[in-house]
Amino acid sequence: MKQDKRAAGSVATSLAMDINTAEFTPGMWLKQVELAERYGCTRSDVRRALDQLVIERLVQHVPNRGYHVYAPDVQQRKNISAIRAILESASAPDIITHTNAEALSQLKIRADNFAHYTLHGNILQQYEANLAFHRTLLAPCANQDMVELIFDLRSRVPSAALGQWRSHARIVQSSQEHFAMVAAIEQKQTQKLAQLITRHILQDEHSDD
Repeated sequence: MKQDKRAAGSVATSLAMDINTAEFTPGMWLKQVELAERYGCTRSDVRRALDQLVIERLVQHVPNRGYHVYAPDVQQRKNISAIRAILESASAPDIITHTNAEALSQLKIRADNFAHYTLHGNILQQYEANLAFHRTLLAPCANQDMVELIFDLRSRVPSAALGQWRSHARIVQSSQEHFAMVAAIEQKQTQKLAQLITRHILQDEHSDD
């Protein structure tokens, strides 16, 4: 049974990544036979993985029809971004207080990696580098319950490239904002960091107005 749970967890992780990188787009139906073949597992593993992602709100189950990729409406996406902005900007004092020299060095490396992939990487590399930056940004926080909640919110809205960044110029601007956050932490500018985080999260929502 433990082995089955590990298998289902591995399938869920792989499927979640494929959803987040637009291999499966919002509203797309997920066929268990095809998923079992794609991930080299049993249909039982697929069903358990799908049920896990239903809980995480990446997948929706429709009785008598099956499972499809969760498709949040525009307003819901804006609401989630607004909540994230409140929580992450509120973490600014915690970030600055607990970011030591080693943590700051790691954050600079993550910012450099994302900048590199904005020019030389594919969309998956950009997605992973961006996520790594944000995990490193929040890692020093003493309030890890808040951090867990923040990343739970991130998982509720698939971060497919076309939804996360409207253009390549927006990706480049995101990279510049990463470096600005690093500088604010280095200079211990709590208010500025909070403002940068808020603008960074709400960047695409504002572009729709």
